[in-house]
Amino acid sequence: MPEEKVTTKTFLEMKQKGEKIAVLTAYDYYTAKILDEIGIDCILVGDSANMVFYGYPNTLSITMDQMLYHTKAVSLASKRALVIGDMPFLSYQTSVTDAVCNAGRFLKEGGAVGVKIEGGLEMVEPVKKIIEAGIPVMGHIGLVPQSIHKFGKYSVQGKDKESQKYLLDSAVALEEGGCFSIVLEAIPQDLAKKISQSIKIPTIGIGAGPNCDGQVLVINDILGLYEEFKPKFARRYAELSKEIREAVKNYFDDVKKGKFPSEEESF
Repeated sequence: MPEEKVTTKTFLEMKQKGEKIAVLTAYDYYTAKILDEIGIDCILVGDSANMVFYGYPNTLSITMDQMLYHTKAVSLASKRALVIGDMPFLSYQTSVTDAVCNAGRFLKEGGAVGVKIEGGLEMVEPVKKIIEAGIPVMGHIGLVPQSIHKFGKYSVQGKDKESQKYLLDSAVALEEGGCFSIVLEAIPQDLAKKISQSIKIPTIGIGAGPNCDGQVLVINDILGLYEEFKPKFARRYAELSKEIREAVKNYFDDVKKGKFPSEEESF
């Protein structure tokens, strides 16, 4: 595993070299420590924590304080990976001042290197101000989960010419605004390829096909820990829920039958 710390400049260099960028979410110290030791390039402390950690049906109700709590834990574990904090709903949409102040909290209190913000053309102004304050920003366009009630459901974006133009224009505007990378979520792979080739900063795909400069998934999805919903784009690399159930059942049975603890496990 490379020892050199990943920076926003590293992201640009990786795109220039054609090296894929591996991103995963994490919400706690020990998971982040494993990801960092493996060599994951970037750990996103996602507002997806509201669903996979707290059990809510969407990302909307998680607070700044909750996000900072998780970000601090992840940052403490990450020696090499770039740590990005996901700005929660209404932490940046209300005013530019709120956006800059809340983004700054992710660095000052959470230990993150930068923040991720959902939205395209309409978010360029706050993005610019945050970057002017010295805070790196990862953009996020396509399916933006914080706007779930506007969309009505989680669905693929960019299917018609108007929305395709909006997404392409948004990517260009976010790059010009200073973003160091952009997440492309749930858009057709041909559009993702076009966007990736149209901008110099890396694109990080999630449900956007293989032509992005990198990929991101939710850690609970790849480990089989989130059973309520399995996105089409999420590959299961393990089924930990089944293994945890089996382990807990075995423990339960051993305690009930007096098989635990044994003499060897007693003082």
